[in-house]
Amino acid sequence: MRRTTGIVVAAAGLALVAGCGGGTKNAKEAAATTSAATVGTTSGAADLQKQYEQVVASVLPSVVQVSTQDGEGSGVVYDGNGDIVTNAHVVAGAKKLHVTPASGGKALDATLVGKFNTDDLAVVRVSAAKLPPAKFGDSTKVQVGQIVMAMGNPLGLSGSVSQGIISALGRTITTQREGSFPGATTSDSIQTTAAINPGNSGGALVGLNGEVIGIPSSAASDPQIGGAAVGIGFAIPSRTVNLIAPQLIKDGKVTNSGRAALGVTVRTALDLQTGQPNGVDVVSVTKGGSAEKAGIKAGDVITAVNGTPVTTQSQLAETLAGLKPGQVVKVTYKEPNGGGTKTVDVTLGELPG
Repeated sequence: MRRTTGIVVAAAGLALVAGCGGGTKNAKEAAATTSAATVGTTSGAADLQKQYEQVVASVLPSVVQVSTQDGEGSGVVYDGNGDIVTNAHVVAGAKKLHVTPASGGKALDATLVGKFNTDDLAVVRVSAAKLPPAKFGDSTKVQVGQIVMAMGNPLGLSGSVSQGIISALGRTITTQREGSFPGATTSDSIQTTAAINPGNSGGALVGLNGEVIGIPSSAASDPQIGGAAVGIGFAIPSRTVNLIAPQLIKDGKVTNSGRAALGVTVRTALDLQTGQPNGVDVVSVTKGGSAEKAGIKAGDVITAVNGTPVTTQSQLAETLAGLKPGQVVKVTYKEPNGGGTKTVDVTLGELPG
């Protein structure tokens, strides 16, 4: 408090000296400089606001509401044929699908073209109306700190927009089973401070250039408060969307997932004494797959992949999500009945669609 008072007094003293010393010219120059700075700041803010408005005006017509008998989500028009990208969990178990344009009006009947639960992506199609497609950008070029907007239908409020920044890149996110949706582990997810609320799923994460760089899919939860953690949302990168969506549109399924696989069916193994997870039990191996070729058999318990310990099924999925098909990794596993621990080189296969 004392320091603030001193600064005010000193500033008043300087003003008096300038006035008494005939410093009219200097005072005018100072006032002009201050005025220019104010105008520049105001102009910059106005330009930024105008840019926000232009992006919303250009992209929001491409964001729709996707409704099922179980709830509502969002979608983004992908092309001029009525194909709309959304999350697989939005359409999971849907008996009927309806799409409502951002402009409102009558809900349109939609059909499921295909879905890929592993990346939590799906495509639905509307043929009864001409909907403007969004422009999808290159998510590999986005930067931490970049300003973004999330567009969708949170809590059923159609055409809503929230704003934030990209706060992290390359996150591997695992979501839990939800009704008919088995859960997913997505890699390279974009973390954002833009609010992601129920109903935002399947919408658009947009940069100030008007390009969609991600599909909002989930928000972090805080077990201490029993709800969503404020300012921590995640979006599937447009790079993944541009890989998966065209395959779903063309064939109704994914033939090139780009995801690494061991070629095993697994479940979390529990320590019989403590009840704690202590590895991943191999239930079965794919004939001719990566694991079988490396000598891994049903009954073995995988404990590490590529030097990363894995004690649960989800940890294995998260580790594989960060690897690529064709990559050679070391897999450590324990043989049953006290057979000892082995480490083998495994050439990873590709996760089937």
